[in-house]
Amino acid sequence: MDFNIIECVLLAIVTFIFAIDQFSLTEIVYRPIIACPIIGLILGDVNMGLIIGGTYELMMIGNMPVGGAQPPNAVLGSVVAMIFAVKAHMDTNAALGACMIFATFGQYVVTVMFTIMSGLMAKADKAAAEANPKGITAVLNISMAGLGGLFALIAIVAYSAGVGMSDTLTEISKNASWFMGGLGAAGGMMRFVGFAILLKIMLSNDLWGYLLAGFAFALILGNIPATSSAALILVAFIGIAIALNDFLTTSKIKENAGSGMGGMSDGI
Repeated sequence: MDFNIIECVLLAIVTFIFAIDQFSLTEIVYRPIIACPIIGLILGDVNMGLIIGGTYELMMIGNMPVGGAQPPNAVLGSVVAMIFAVKAHMDTNAALGACMIFATFGQYVVTVMFTIMSGLMAKADKAAAEANPKGITAVLNISMAGLGGLFALIAIVAYSAGVGMSDTLTEISKNASWFMGGLGAAGGMMRFVGFAILLKIMLSNDLWGYLLAGFAFALILGNIPATSSAALILVAFIGIAIALNDFLTTSKIKENAGSGMGGMSDGI
């Protein structure tokens, strides 16, 4: 497969932006559900971007950085998964399983970068003490340029390797199907692991009913021909309706409690 310089340059640019966005911009655009379709547009397969992005988001949904503790990096994982799926023609689950190696590598890249940048914090403190906003801005720009440039370089290497090894990976998938099958099983499992991490953090005992009801609605609507194609959207609408009702009811109760209304009354 031919190396496309335009794809490579555009991929490096968006990876640079995603790397900065993790910590300094919107903190939304870098998420796989948004980043992968953008990468898919660059690589010429938006549909694959939507598939990889939605699946990878489930894998990473419960993994959030807390202080200096970094989870497997979503940016590098998204880039490598898309390159493997589009350029090396790997199965979706196999691409997601393989990308976790690079996502874990990205975890250490961020940690090393933060360690290096800690040496510049003294300059930022000095600029703050001197009321010098330009000095603080310079430190921030150096930090963002360093992180973004490093990620962009890794994206270029990953793209070059993915294009160069496409035939080799195709041969491996044919001659070592057990290996690709293992990666596919791992990738298929990781989405449930990511969602389980999220549930462990968020789920409380009084929400189990809603969780089970959501599964029930998804199964029912998914097996009705007229609603099967939009089952998840319909379940989401039901969830939004329940959430709005709970919010409005709770707000009304608090409003009445604050106004001194309520208490004993006769009749309706």
